[in-house]
Amino acid sequence: MKRRKKDWWKILEPIIIEYGGKKIELDYETHFQLLCAVILSAQTTDKQVNRITPPFFALVREARDVIDIPLEHIEEHLRYVNFFRNKSRFIRETGTILAEKYNGIIPDDLDLIQTFPGIGIKTAKVVLAVLYNRPYVWVDTHIHRVMNRLGVVDTTTPNQTDREIDHLFDIETKRLLHHPLVLFGRYHCTARKPKCESCKLQKECKYYREKSSKSKK
Repeated sequence: MKRRKKDWWKILEPIIIEYGGKKIELDYETHFQLLCAVILSAQTTDKQVNRITPPFFALVREARDVIDIPLEHIEEHLRYVNFFRNKSRFIRETGTILAEKYNGIIPDDLDLIQTFPGIGIKTAKVVLAVLYNRPYVWVDTHIHRVMNRLGVVDTTTPNQTDREIDHLFDIETKRLLHHPLVLFGRYHCTARKPKCESCKLQKECKYYREKSSKSKK
């Protein structure tokens, strides 16, 4: 039998209680620095981004700051993240556009922000949710894994999970979900060796039931 929306809330409530109120784990001080950090975090851990950004952020606080910095200097600061050359170019080009056309202000528009270099749907949702409290759940590998293990969705890609979440939850619920789900997946419901034995969601977890069933054979 298909679950009702309120049933999903009941399942996810322990995660929200435990990890609710937590903020994004990327370090930043300005809006543009957040945008840079999120661009850099693609296929790179937040910890690694936080390690390499302090010297760069000492030079770059606002979008206009990248205009006079040669691309090779930006690359030198960012060389210890994956795909640093592309990301350096994206940051410089997007910063230039923001400075010259938007007075350095990141537009509160999901479609428009995706037209900037290096900003896809995930980056756009992160930035707008954090900066403007928009009701977006940007589905990464952690959320995709957690939602499938709990049986909230039955999908094969994060993009499919993203679309399902948009339909399943109301605006206020989506505002609460993202950070708790990411942190739960990052530190508890990990890809390898998840902490199933101490999890409060064993009864609801499809992954745990299948795992327990196999161990009994």
